[in-house]
Amino acid sequence: MSAKPPGVPQGSPAATPHKSVRKLFIKTYGCQMNEYDSARISDVLADSHDLELTDNPEEADVLLLNTCSIREKAQEKVFSQLGRWKNWKQDKPDLVIGVGGCVASQEGAEIQKRAPYVDVVFGPQTIHRLPQMLSGADAHKKVVDISFPEIEKFDNLPEPRADGPSAFVSIMEGCSKYCSFCVVPYTRGEEVSRPFDDVLAEVATLAGQGVREVNLLGQNVNAYRGLMADGSHADLALLIHYVAAIEGIDRIRFTTSHPMEFNDDLVQVYAEVPELVSFLHLPVQSGSDSVLAAMKRGHTAAQYIDLVQRLKQARPDIAISSDFIVGFPGETDEDFADTMKLIEAIGFDHSFSFIYSARPGTPAAILPDATTDLIKKHRLAILQDVIAANAAEVNRQMVGTVQSVLVDSVSRKSEAQLAGRTENNRVVNFTGDRALIGQFADVRITEARSNSLQGEYIGPSNLQHHLQAKLKHAAIDTVQDSRRQRA
Repeated sequence: MSAKPPGVPQGSPAATPHKSVRKLFIKTYGCQMNEYDSARISDVLADSHDLELTDNPEEADVLLLNTCSIREKAQEKVFSQLGRWKNWKQDKPDLVIGVGGCVASQEGAEIQKRAPYVDVVFGPQTIHRLPQMLSGADAHKKVVDISFPEIEKFDNLPEPRADGPSAFVSIMEGCSKYCSFCVVPYTRGEEVSRPFDDVLAEVATLAGQGVREVNLLGQNVNAYRGLMADGSHADLALLIHYVAAIEGIDRIRFTTSHPMEFNDDLVQVYAEVPELVSFLHLPVQSGSDSVLAAMKRGHTAAQYIDLVQRLKQARPDIAISSDFIVGFPGETDEDFADTMKLIEAIGFDHSFSFIYSARPGTPAAILPDATTDLIKKHRLAILQDVIAANAAEVNRQMVGTVQSVLVDSVSRKSEAQLAGRTENNRVVNFTGDRALIGQFADVRITEARSNSLQGEYIGPSNLQHHLQAKLKHAAIDTVQDSRRQRA
């Protein structure tokens, strides 16, 4: 037996040469679909290249941007970030830089031109090919793959790894609606649904790892039509019924929806499946029929209101959030007033609202736009103030109530507290044992704050009681509505 170096005891790990672990950093912009893709990128590169995810870009060996091209500013953020990373690459020649997501799909050639130091450019549908791309980059080859290979990426990704009690599950890709302002059909392709059994298998895998809540994702998620084993197709309503039957799954969310795909079966699910949360993100974009027509949304404001009324009949306590675009080309004062009337009629308490940003290649990009930036900013401020006031009122009404909270982490406010979310997507901070993380807890709301709620822990949630109560309240309201109609 060969002797150890002086001072190193027999069997010491220090006697064995240590192979340094390569690190991966991913910066994600945009929607939940990108968040899901980033998590799967981490999974696939951990398997193929033993890359360990880090939240410190300065220690990474591979830097990836997963990008969004919905708005112009988000696009410029990408090139700004790449400019900072360029300097790091000069000091660390083996550093690999990659750009993925929708900016990569739309601007692959521009990225190569403006940032020639980028090694890998990949689209949302080619993340499963990243192992081969990174191997090429390690050999100092530039690699670009922004193709749309249908849905094959899901067949080539490893099993998902849960990171907490909530998880995203992508059930479809792309969008075929072609709204006049939107780049998604051009950057993510047409709608393609994952097979029904594949989705259920992924949810079951996550449930086996302790996931209690799943968020079913798609750019137009309620257009889901998944192939079943018998050759028929399942819609989102049927999928939700099956997901709710998976042991361990106690909450279901889905996003993002289009009003035109919201059929009666999906509305009815809110009356039948208590695991489906009383919260829905349902983008409307505008309350003006003329603007909706110019956007090619395919529905009127009245049709949207009717849909929400039917949803509230099925689930009386449902909270609705939405997306709004302010200052769309041709939007008049009257059009904006119609949007504010819609907000008042629905009572939205949350929104993603932005000033219109023309995206190259979309039909709306060539429309004349005479509205000044000052007017657009003023309209946006009015809209956001009203919705913020609605949110504050909802928060105030929750004070004194007992909410079932899925505890997901230590609070950002204080390490002495825990944080979780209610069904209606409110963040609640409260004092409790860290063993509660990953569990449902009953929390009495004691204070409404601007962006969160404060509460006190009561005890573990009786989920069966909460779920039965939701259906009971829905049934009572349905009977009362029926009686009013007969009267």
